[in-house]
Amino acid sequence: MRTFLRCAALALAMGLTSAPADAGGCLKGAAVGGVAGHVAGHHGFIGAAAGCAIGHHEAKKNEKKKTNQQPQ
Repeated sequence: MRTFLRCAALALAMGLTSAPADAGGCLKGAAVGGVAGHVAGHHGFIGAAAGCAIGHHEAKKNEKKKTNQQPQ
């Protein structure tokens, strides 16, 4: 019980002190990567981490492409 309370307190503290993050593409990539990793051998966490990185990279590329296309 004591361990559970410590974990809950730590999670609450982390939640209250965290800053908002820009997760452009990360959530969708993590969902797809997690499912693919789970199906490929129960490696959902690794798949989600890789999917998040790839999704974030692709979102940045698309954002940069859009800003270069708009005339200034």
